[in-house]
Amino acid sequence: MAASGVAIQDEVVSEFNNIKLKHKYRYLVLKLTKDLKEIEVEKTVESSTYAEFIDQLPKNDCRYAIYDFQFDVGDAGQREQLIFIVWCPETSSVKTKMLYAASKDALRKKLVGINHEVQATEFGELSECIIIEKLKSKMVK
Repeated sequence: MAASGVAIQDEVVSEFNNIKLKHKYRYLVLKLTKDLKEIEVEKTVESSTYAEFIDQLPKNDCRYAIYDFQFDVGDAGQREQLIFIVWCPETSSVKTKMLYAASKDALRKKLVGINHEVQATEFGELSECIIIEKLKSKMVK
């Protein structure tokens, strides 16, 4: 359980393992339940572009997401990295932003194998170019 008192449903870890080990999904989206007591799987998507993923994020509410990001590294070929996204737009309520921030570390600890984390408050911070640069900068040369 997170310091915020928010629990993480078992399905979250199960679906995360499906994306990590079996590459069953391109991404999954997690959210707080309506009563704000648990983190649950909102959706799993098997095939999608990164742009389609970004377009489905709510403009006024927070979400967590795990995206199986594919990118080209030139002569070294294609790479895949799991990225953990914490989406908390400025227009979401203060209470919601606080709960998502307070629950993030407990969720990360349950999701073993995340390569990178991105926190964003506006769509520009999630641009594909920015994500690729972050991923490339952390690669072993």
